[in-house]
Amino acid sequence: MANQTDTSKKLFIEAQKYLVGGVASSLHKAEHEEYPIYASHGKGSRLWDVDGNEYIDYMGSFGPSLLGFSPDELNRAVIAQIEKGTHFALPTESVNKLSRRLVEVIPCAEVVGYQSSGTEANLVNYRLARSFTGKSKIIKFEGHYHGWADELSVSVKPMSLKSMGPRNKPWKCLESAGQLAGSADEIIVLPWNDIDILEKTIKRYKHEIAAVITEPVMYNAEPIKPLPGYLAAMRQLTKDNDILLIFDEVITGFRVALGGASQLYGVIPDLVTFAKAFAGGYPIAGVAGRREILECGVHPAGTFNANPLCVAAAIATMDIISRPGTYENLERITGRIKQGVNELAARYGVKLWCDNQVSIWQMSFGIDSPMTDFRDNFKVDKKTYLNFYKRCLDRGVRLHSGRGRFYISTAHTDKDVDKTLEVFEEVFKEMFGK
Repeated sequence: MANQTDTSKKLFIEAQKYLVGGVASSLHKAEHEEYPIYASHGKGSRLWDVDGNEYIDYMGSFGPSLLGFSPDELNRAVIAQIEKGTHFALPTESVNKLSRRLVEVIPCAEVVGYQSSGTEANLVNYRLARSFTGKSKIIKFEGHYHGWADELSVSVKPMSLKSMGPRNKPWKCLESAGQLAGSADEIIVLPWNDIDILEKTIKRYKHEIAAVITEPVMYNAEPIKPLPGYLAAMRQLTKDNDILLIFDEVITGFRVALGGASQLYGVIPDLVTFAKAFAGGYPIAGVAGRREILECGVHPAGTFNANPLCVAAAIATMDIISRPGTYENLERITGRIKQGVNELAARYGVKLWCDNQVSIWQMSFGIDSPMTDFRDNFKVDKKTYLNFYKRCLDRGVRLHSGRGRFYISTAHTDKDVDKTLEVFEEVFKEMFGK
C-alpha cells in the first residue's frame, strides 16, 4: 500500500506561490514527480516525512550525510561552536587544526583553500590552472559534473546520443537556459575512459591546455569506474605535457577512503576539489594541491569561507571517520547489499548491474556488465528503475529519485540491510515474479 503524502502535496502547492519552482534547489524535486516529499526530521540511517512515514535512506542528502542524520557527536561539536559564535570575519584556531588534518590525509595536499560549495571550488581550480600554466583550455569529460556555473556546466547530461555528436570529436552541450553560448569556448569535451582519444587531443592542443579535470570515479551518472590503468595513464600524459591534472572529488572525497580516490587508486593529481561528505552535512568545500599552484596569484574571497560552524563540523566528521575499521565496515555493508541484489536478480531472471565501492553502491537495470563512459548510460533501463524506485519508496526504502547511485552512512546497520533486502524481494516478486 502506498504511503500517504497529502501534507507534502499541500506544502508544495503552497510553496509554488512564493518560491520559484516550489523548491530551493532543482535537486529537491525530480522531473517525474508530481511533488517532492517534505522532510520532518532524520536520525541515523532513517528519515521521517511530514506525514509521519519512515524511510531507510540511501540518498545521503546527495552525498554529504556520511555520518547519517543528526549524529550526536557532530551535534555536540556544532552546538559548542554556536555558543562561542558562528561568524567573526576573522580566522580561528580551528581553521589551522582542520587545514593541518587535510594536508595530512589528502595525498596531493601541501596547502588547502576553502570555499562554500563544490561549484565555487571548481571555479577556483580552473582559475588556478590558467594562472599557473599561462594557458586557457580545459579538458573535461562527457557526463562529468563539476558545478552549475556557465563554464562548468557543459556536456553534463546530454539528452540523447544524437545530441552528443561523434565519439572521437563530441559536440558541446550547454545545460541551461540563459547560459552564455561562449561559456564553453575554452572547454574541450571528450569521452571518458579512452586514453587514446585523450592522448591525441593533448598532442594536438598541448600548448593551449591548462588542465584536465575528471571525476576519478564517474559518480555523476550511473556509477562508472575507471578502467585499469586509465587514471595512471592520464596522470603521466598530463605530467609529460605540462598540463595540470585536477581530480574533482566532491563525491569520492572522504567516501571511498579518508584520502579519497587519490588514495584508493594511488594516483596523485596536481589539484583536488573536495566538498559534500567533508563536514557530515554542513556546507563547506575547498581545494588542495601543490603550494606553488595555490599561491600563484589567485585570491578567491567568500564571506562564509571556512566559517567556524562548518569548520567545527568538518573536524568532528574527520575525527569520526578516522577511527579504525570505519571504511572496512562501510565496504562490508554495501557489499551485503550488492550480494543480496545480485542474488535476487539471478533468482528472478532480471538483467541488472549491481556493484559497490566502499560507501557507495549502484543498481542499473537493463545491463549486466559495467559501463565505460557516459554514452553507455543510454543503455540503462531507467523506466524499470523508476518503477522499482517508486515501489520501494512506498515500502519505506528511499533510493535516488533519478539514477541508480546510492550512499550509505556510518549509521547504517545490518538490520537496515536486512529490511532493505526484504523490501527489494517484495518488489522483485511484484514486478518480475511469474
